Amino acid sequence: MRDAAGSLRILVMNWQDAENPRAGGAEVHLHETFGRMAARGHEVTLLVSGFRGGALRAELDGMEIHRTGGRYTFSAHAPVYYRERLAPRRFDVVVEDLNKVPLFSPLWCGRPVVPLFHHLFGRTAFSEANPALAAATWLLERPIPRVFKGLPAIAVSESTRADLRARGLKAPISVVHNGVDAKRYTPAPEAVRTSRPTVLYLGRLARYKGVDVLLRAAAMLDRSDTPVNVIVAGDGVARRELERLGGELGLEERVRFLGFVSEDRKLELYRSAWLHVLPSPKEGWGITVVEAAACATPSVASDSPGLRESVRDGETGVLVPHGDERELAAAIRRLVENRSEREAMGRRARSFAESLSWERATEKMEEILVGAAGREPEANGHG
Repeated sequence: MRDAAGSLRILVMNWQDAENPRAGGAEVHLHETFGRMAARGHEVTLLVSGFRGGALRAELDGMEIHRTGGRYTFSAHAPVYYRERLAPRRFDVVVEDLNKVPLFSPLWCGRPVVPLFHHLFGRTAFSEANPALAAATWLLERPIPRVFKGLPAIAVSESTRADLRARGLKAPISVVHNGVDAKRYTPAPEAVRTSRPTVLYLGRLARYKGVDVLLRAAAMLDRSDTPVNVIVAGDGVARRELERLGGELGLEERVRFLGFVSEDRKLELYRSAWLHVLPSPKEGWGITVVEAAACATPSVASDSPGLRESVRDGETGVLVPHGDERELAAAIRRLVENRSEREAMGRRARSFAESLSWERATEKMEEILVGAAGREPEANGHG
């Protein structure tokens, strides 16, 4: 842990925090890295949106949490709350954790800013939101290269960095891959796997995530001689229409929608599933992929940005063209029917997960923030 002289006062602005019912991979990343930053002696404050039943002030993972606005009003409330409540603290560095609508904090916070990019929506927003909201999201992303020009930026994958470069962001962009807690997420004895072929989707139920493609692939397999059971864990705005689609496809006996699940239940699901499936058109990285990998469960995923890095095609899982239910069904069938290949991929997936760690990600994050704040890195500062 750093001593007081070496600590930073860090403000992290993110759309949500881990206690928000709609929290996802970006919030896992936030708490795993900045919670560790707090444990290393830094003063970490979060400015996030409020939610029904959530206290306006809280403490979690050693971080002080301030909540303002709501799901669709946070971007308007955040600058006002900052000026009135947080600006007097004169933070050493501000991190804009940009995974939804940008706050454009360099225009109003007056402190050194480091933008942290998971992924930008681009035109994929139109597959998720109504046309007006999708257009607003797309338009709000367009000024990003100008507003964040020259600032030391962080991307969670090479895919995200390439996207930022293609959009014209001229800035030093460091890639800091997500980690995984390989001590918590561990393989289980073979006996824990379900007796019948089972595939797992775990995450938010949003239209753009492609869960409908998984259901259509499952319907194809149900009509073949390789039926599989599908577990969908997570909640979101698309749940009702996905449940309706499952019924229309005749999958009532094959698909279970579990809703939100606890951390312990999540671990059980990763360990018991034969395969993890993530048919998304774009991810910053794919945290659920590496969590499943740590449990020796290979993934079948879209050959799309972010997932091309978290899934090593043919080694730790299989990549298929996004939106192609036939290819997805074929990949699932291949691994369900070939136990030796599936288990070999699971072993390689575990080895890959072991090469990733939140500690390593935190150290790199700390180095970048210390530099952005104009501090000299401390020798032996982690003792």
